[in-house]
Amino acid sequence: MRGGRSLAEELEGYLSEWGERTGITVETWALPSADVPPSIARGVLAAIQEALANVEQHSGARTVSIAVTAGKSGLRMTVSDDGEGFHAANAGRGITRMRARFAEIGGSLSINSVRGEGTTVTGVVPKRG
Repeated sequence: MRGGRSLAEELEGYLSEWGERTGITVETWALPSADVPPSIARGVLAAIQEALANVEQHSGARTVSIAVTAGKSGLRMTVSDDGEGFHAANAGRGITRMRARFAEIGGSLSINSVRGEGTTVTGVVPKRG
């Protein structure tokens, strides 16, 4: 991460700026307390930025919730909004880019969206070794 900052520090700054700029409330449920390998941290940050761009442009959400945890089994990221949701068949390039980012770091990404209730993006990177 930039300037030796941890993933948690990078996310705190980004989420604060994004929330102020968009007027969408950001609830941070969890950020990783442990160090995350730089390649994984960059992939997770890029996926969160893409997810938030989708929230801002398409969802009409008032609130977005973020949780990123890292433990013995690996890393888990969740971005959940209270927006309009969408039909999975209408998934666009942003979701394709998020899936590619997680695939590059050995993980997987799933999307659960309910029309009128919001969308949850979950990414998992299993611990290697």
